[in-house]
Amino acid sequence: MRLILVIIALTASIAAQDMPGEDAIRISEFYRLSAQIQDSIWPEWSKTPAPLLLVTTDHEFLTPCEKPRGGFKKISESVCTRPRVFTPTFLATFPVFGPPSVIVVGEPKNTEAASSTPWLIVLMHEHFHQLQNGRPEYQKAIDALDLSNGDQTGMWMLNYPFPYGEPEVVRGFSRLRDLLLAALSAADGKDFDAAAARYVQERKEVFGHLSEKDHRYFSFQLWQEGIARYTQVKAAEASSNYKPSSEFAALPDYTPFPDYALIARKKTLDELRQADIAKMKRVFVYSFGAAEGMLLDRWNPGWKQAYFEHLLSTDRLFDNPARSDAKRPQSEASSIH
Repeated sequence: MRLILVIIALTASIAAQDMPGEDAIRISEFYRLSAQIQDSIWPEWSKTPAPLLLVTTDHEFLTPCEKPRGGFKKISESVCTRPRVFTPTFLATFPVFGPPSVIVVGEPKNTEAASSTPWLIVLMHEHFHQLQNGRPEYQKAIDALDLSNGDQTGMWMLNYPFPYGEPEVVRGFSRLRDLLLAALSAADGKDFDAAAARYVQERKEVFGHLSEKDHRYFSFQLWQEGIARYTQVKAAEASSNYKPSSEFAALPDYTPFPDYALIARKKTLDELRQADIAKMKRVFVYSFGAAEGMLLDRWNPGWKQAYFEHLLSTDRLFDNPARSDAKRPQSEASSIH
């Protein structure tokens, strides 16, 4: 019902010429797509609210918006607008007005997504942050990390002084990157089991050489941003059978979902192959953490059940995985070259 109301409201906004027509089509498609694929990726994801704030050149549009605040005014049943506050290149998820977190995003042309179909899939990444942030113990767990050094803005998550350029760190994560890619390329069976075991053992060694605080920070980033990128890839793949609305498919920058689904995983793994933690710094965690999620799909198929039991770290997901005698899922990655 909420999805239907949002789409009706966005259609009304187009009719009133308050929101650019293509933007309203894209936002409607996001809600339509997420409703169809999200629960197949994460159980009960559909229960997570998904407010979205679109940033255009001159204005911002918030939906759903039942009670205007923060300078917004209603333009339809569930859409509000205000003069632009955030930069048009914005792409983040945070509690703009307090809980729940809001996806704040610019138009495709102003973001790294560049065009409509990748933009929708990136919004699934941001929507996953809403799932993470909405956990009852999330903020308590963040505070328990004790990494903010008094910063109340949350910028410490981006600016924490992790030793990305230290030679030992560079060597360690370069080895891990290569072992991770080798494990993902291994055929199911003994080859994969051996390669995955080598990776897990080396992971413990490399992480064990980090300071306690650095370990907590990097593990948090893998849990939050790495698995969000993994979810982005899974969303692209889940969309391969999605039939878009005729309005979305008619957009000039539309890419068919089956075509994009074929390249999403490869793009992330190619990024990891070329990754240099000293140069990429925090950005390294996106492709690295996503690849770890892909490994967990094969190494510990039930890992998603434990993901939210161990907030802000994926370390325990690699310990003693519950591996049944049942045949593990065939890997899409075993044919990657």
